[in-house]
Order: sequence, then C-alpha cells, then structure tokens
Amino acid sequence: MASEQNERIKQTVEKERQRLLHFIRKRVDNVADAEDILQDVLFQFTQYLRVGPNINSLTGWLFAVTRNRITDWFRKKKEDRFSDTALPSVEGDGPLYLSDILPDTAAKTDEPLVRKIIAEAIMEATDELPEEQRYVFLQHEVEGRSFKDISAETGISVNTLLSRKRYAVLYLREKLAALYKELMND
Repeated sequence: MASEQNERIKQTVEKERQRLLHFIRKRVDNVADAEDILQDVLFQFTQYLRVGPNINSLTGWLFAVTRNRITDWFRKKKEDRFSDTALPSVEGDGPLYLSDILPDTAAKTDEPLVRKIIAEAIMEATDELPEEQRYVFLQHEVEGRSFKDISAETGISVNTLLSRKRYAVLYLREKLAALYKELMND
C-alpha cells in the first residue's frame, strides 16, 4: 500500500510540477518565493495523500491548494516601509525625503503592484464561487481542459458544465467590475 502511494505521489509530482510552477510564477515574480510555495504545496500533497482519503481530482486539488498558498504568501509578505529604509543624503545634511527619490510619475513603475492587486482580487473572487462552479472554471480556464474531458471524468453533462462555468464567469465579472473601473480611471 505504501509503495503504491509513493508511486502515485512520484508520478503526480513529475507530471504536475512544471505546470504548478508556471502557475505560481505568473502570480509571484520572485523565483525563490515561487519555488518555496511549490515545495509547500507538494509537501502538503504528500502529507495529505499519506494520511487522508483518496483525492478524486489530483490536479484540481493541487491547483486549489496552490492558489491558497499564493494567497497566504501575499498576506504574509510584509512590504518594506520607506521609513525603514531611509537613506542619508549625499551631502550628509539629513535624510532624503520621499519626493527627492521618487521616479518620474509618467513611468509605469507600479505595474507589479497592480498585477498583485488584480491577482489577489481574482483569487479571492474565485474562492467565493460555489465548489461546482469553481471546479469547472479552474479546470477549463487554468488547466485548459475541454468540457468533454471534464464531463468524461465527472460524469456531469457538458451542458451542465457550460452552465456552471457561465454562472462563475458572470459572478467574477460582477465581483471584479469595481476593481476594473478603478484601474481604468487611473
């Protein structure tokens, strides 16, 4: 039994590792942080599979856990405050003021922050979806699976899957509309 579990773990990790890492890297810029998140996910997967019940959809479970780990990482990540990194001026006559070191306001330097905010909003909104809608949405949009494949795996008709995804998309559009309007006004 243990050797079967170990083989299943090994095959799943070999199959899904690159896809999970790519999924994380699209949301986390730092390679080391992305690798840490991946290791946490794979460790949790190993522990859960050894003591928990069988998981019907390993890939879906892995992506759900990965999404949660990314959200946790963003929540725990402490942003550097300007006052913690204040620099003395070159002339030695006191610290530099924020206005002294700010870059050109026309530059798009806040792009990583905007991506972070959007990613967090999407992950939170996706987490709020009912399980059936979230599963279909993630399988189709994130994993790129066809409705036919999902239907064959779950036994749920393609029309029902299409309907669930439609409701998920409508909910996500409504939930993210305010953020979209705010970003477009900037």
